Amino acid sequence: MTEIIENTDAPSAKLSPAVERFVLHWGDMGATWGVNRSVAQIHALLFVSGKPLHAEEISETLEMARSNVSNSLKELVGWELIKRVPVRGDRRDHYEAVGDVWEMVRTIVAMRKARELDPAAEVLKSCLNEARDDPSTSPEAVARLDDMKDMLDLFDGWYGQMKDTPKETLLPMIRMGSKVIELLRPFTRKKE
Repeated sequence: MTEIIENTDAPSAKLSPAVERFVLHWGDMGATWGVNRSVAQIHALLFVSGKPLHAEEISETLEMARSNVSNSLKELVGWELIKRVPVRGDRRDHYEAVGDVWEMVRTIVAMRKARELDPAAEVLKSCLNEARDDPSTSPEAVARLDDMKDMLDLFDGWYGQMKDTPKETLLPMIRMGSKVIELLRPFTRKKE
């Protein structure tokens, strides 16, 4: 059931220096991941805003063109990082970010895997098959491509196991990280 939020009609507030720095940094980070800077900044603003915002508020707060904001909002909705929410007494569309950090990270990781790792794995598989069939390809090159494919397959399998693991199970596992490494160290040491 969709919650209806009351319209406060308050003008958008100027961002605090810390929030502004976060929004700008999230935009820079998004740009390094191949995500439009504006899309990432809007996502950051909605994530920290604490209330749904309409496109005009976002445009004014971030000093972006309204058309840029509209296109960015459509992209974020498509990625399921934000959702449209109704606000009583206001006919404009309002948006809010997924508030659960774990769900946000899962969505971003799934998106990056689909956009980057899956295509890379397909190309690698094709190159490896071609290299195996080509006598002019050195055995070392085939071995290295095979090692890389094994590593990507390992990560893909691990991702498949972790993506649906509940937060309540993952969190203790992550917190145990260095303890598990120390526990396994005697079994993983290379013989000298």
